[in-house]
Amino acid sequence: MKSLLIAFLVATSLAAQEPEFFDCFIGGKDGYPAYRIPSIVVSKKGSVLAFAEARKTLADQAQNDIVTKRSTDGGATWGALKLIHDDGENSLNNPTAVVEQQSGRVFLMYQRIPAHLKEASKNTDTGFAGENVYRNFLVWSDDDGVTWSTPLDVTTTTKRPDRATTICSGPGIGIQLTRGPHKGRLVIPFNEGPFWLWQNFSVFSDDAGQSWKTGVDVPGAMVPDAKMGQRSQINEVQMVELSDGSVRLDSRQFGGAKTRKTAVSRDGGLTWSGITDIADIRDPSCMAGVLRYSFDDGSGMGKIIHTGPDSAKRDHGAVYLSLDDGATFPIKRGLYAGSFAYSVPTRLADGRVGVFFEADNYKRLVFARFPMSWLERE
Repeated sequence: MKSLLIAFLVATSLAAQEPEFFDCFIGGKDGYPAYRIPSIVVSKKGSVLAFAEARKTLADQAQNDIVTKRSTDGGATWGALKLIHDDGENSLNNPTAVVEQQSGRVFLMYQRIPAHLKEASKNTDTGFAGENVYRNFLVWSDDDGVTWSTPLDVTTTTKRPDRATTICSGPGIGIQLTRGPHKGRLVIPFNEGPFWLWQNFSVFSDDAGQSWKTGVDVPGAMVPDAKMGQRSQINEVQMVELSDGSVRLDSRQFGGAKTRKTAVSRDGGLTWSGITDIADIRDPSCMAGVLRYSFDDGSGMGKIIHTGPDSAKRDHGAVYLSLDDGATFPIKRGLYAGSFAYSVPTRLADGRVGVFFEADNYKRLVFARFPMSWLERE
């Protein structure tokens, strides 16, 4: 009898450590046929704030609105859908959230694509004015995500006027640096076109989001291409703080080895080392997430989490763990065996890990949560 009780307690303990899954946005509900492009942050008060593009169809430009939901119980239940920005027939894309930790202000950056343009349109213009120009917007909340500011157009300080056609924040999340000479800096990961010729860089603020600047491009973006002469090997990108305050990027691949691409900035995201591969993480060319879970807690450099498909297709979502500032990811656990596309990890107020991801061929945006012990369990 005692052995049976012990076995039951062990089984119960292990079950309690397994990931839990909760629907957040479901296509066909709350007034929209489809939702895509997750972003998620935990506010300074511990609320979980989820963001997405609400679309009329699954097309990337489908008169998208920017919407949000809020959870006060660690992602188990979600409040009503809240509309942040509806721009009529224009498409709003790439929500990328970040929390300014001193004030608690939550920022969200995203772009407007004119209704008559698609990302691959050849008549997209550079510059700041005209009907064929991408624009960049910023909103914020000072009450824990309950209400949001009027959208602020920040195009002139966050877009290069002479070269950029398309611009894309993240998508996913931004970060705030916590150490080093640029402590307090807000960093939003970006890429810009022309289409197929993308560049990665950062947009950053040193005054708590009052003003923004652009860094320089990551060198080595272009690789040879038989049809075009050259093409970019990078595109949608996320960034993570390293143990000394440096910044590592983690980019979707569009050329070269079918693995994640990376580079490091030693000056807070202004300039970058050349692009290299993250050999431990294969990439079917899909946006993926990266998160600084902890700094030195006895492991030396702390812990960095990556989430993304462990497959040649957008399925078999996995969670990876690095103990060496993201240089390698030797620990991996399967999270979701089915269709798994864009994903964003976060750290909940109680220390659990949350992963917000696209599931089931983009039919749902799902929030998973699990204790760190599940990832580290042998």
